[in-house]
Amino acid sequence: MKTTIVYAHPWSGSFNQGILDQLRKQYPRAQVIDLYKDQFDPVMRAEDLALFSQGGSIDPLVADYQQVLKTTERLFVVFPIWWYGMPAILKGFFDKVMLKGFAYSEGRAGVLVGGLSQIKETYVVTTSQSPTWYLRFWGGNPIGRTLIRRVFKDIGLKKVKWLNEGAITTSSRGKKVAFLGRIANLK
Repeated sequence: MKTTIVYAHPWSGSFNQGILDQLRKQYPRAQVIDLYKDQFDPVMRAEDLALFSQGGSIDPLVADYQQVLKTTERLFVVFPIWWYGMPAILKGFFDKVMLKGFAYSEGRAGVLVGGLSQIKETYVVTTSQSPTWYLRFWGGNPIGRTLIRRVFKDIGLKKVKWLNEGAITTSSRGKKVAFLGRIANLK
């Protein structure tokens, strides 16, 4: 199964880097889209918006990323949760890469029809300062409600699982090792 990892963390000393390292070990042939390393520009400029409704972009990385995603069957999206959401660079990735004609088409009454249904498994792997239960019940469940149930559903992703290592700043080494073990068991 062709695996792609979309990675959005700027610091190589982060636990997110440990997650990426674990995934690379598990899936040595995986294609990695490292948004910070690639210096992806998440800003939607007027020139991008002029092409948006036609499914186009002026950013050459967009076409490269779409080419990778076109043949992806298993997708991992790895990022920290900052202020109850994804980093701006990842939001920009979704805005600029998941375009009409590629990631979706418009059905009747403007309802989106997913275009990436060849992706059979998707794993959202995150870290957060808040405990997971807090994000789900008091923080508005931004990953479950917005990313998984709306964005991913609208682009055709069906089997999506979210794993979060919450309270990351106070998490023990043992807890972090156990979390990496959970990731290692995803097969």
